Amino acid sequence: MPRDTTAPLTPSTIALLTIPPLLWAGNAVVGRMAAAWIPPITFNLLRWLIAFALLVPLAHWVLRPGSPMWRQWRRFAVLGLFAVAGYNMLQYLALHTSTPLNVTLVASSMPVWMMLVGRLFFAAPVQRQQLTGAALSLSGVLVVLSQGQWANLLKLHFVPGDAWMLAAAFTWACYSWLLTRRDESPEIRRDWAAFLLAQTAFGLISAAALAGGEWIWLSTAAPADMPTRIHWSWALAAVLLFVAVGPSVIAYRCWGAGVQRAGPTVAGFFTNLTPLFAAVMSSLLLGETPQAYHALAFGLIVAGIAVSSRRG
Repeated sequence: MPRDTTAPLTPSTIALLTIPPLLWAGNAVVGRMAAAWIPPITFNLLRWLIAFALLVPLAHWVLRPGSPMWRQWRRFAVLGLFAVAGYNMLQYLALHTSTPLNVTLVASSMPVWMMLVGRLFFAAPVQRQQLTGAALSLSGVLVVLSQGQWANLLKLHFVPGDAWMLAAAFTWACYSWLLTRRDESPEIRRDWAAFLLAQTAFGLISAAALAGGEWIWLSTAAPADMPTRIHWSWALAAVLLFVAVGPSVIAYRCWGAGVQRAGPTVAGFFTNLTPLFAAVMSSLLLGETPQAYHALAFGLIVAGIAVSSRRG
């Protein structure tokens, strides 16, 4: 049975779990930019096709007949459905009607989903320090949202895309807990590229099916704010390359290793760094400097991580 480990956080584990939120914040920013150029599910499909092409030279052996991947295809099909097709598709759908900051803030519910999924489906107990850590971490997110002025919370406006992001957060929690099962063969487990390539190979099947459904839908009842074809440009090509290399290959590699070390619940608190990184990136893109409330938010989020990772 999978368990949520509470091993002390080492500097290398902290680095592994900090890199994905940084890259995912960038994914939210450029994903919003690409929303006007390409349909969201098609964008997700192209992203993972490029990632697949990058992974094949690193672990092509896993695709050969007789590879242990084919004996364990059900596991990799489920992982690919949740991570490659499900989570990313829902996030890009969310970015068509929501802002990068809103999307990352809604995703800050991740620690709560991690605890709920772990308790309901994996018999993982919810500990007091995890609840305290969640409160501290979410307080940091609220500081970013309010820009240090609590009255700004009354001006918050949610849109349909935020509901898509809630579904994405639940999907990612399920994926992260499934990573703890370690049901794959030792050969694949030892090779991170093979493990990710196996997920991607099966996830592309689901992503392609969903993209086909998207084009049928766009040809009959396309919403006014969604492109009905791909508007190719060098900017779109650069965005696709970035999301394939950074938020896909590098972030998934680091996240998988970090979850194996720290457990899904503790790892989930690191996702609350994403809205902070998104806010800083947006500030830099606008030529503004980070504010004092960013430092306060960072302190609260880090405090939440530290408290949640303590042994009970």
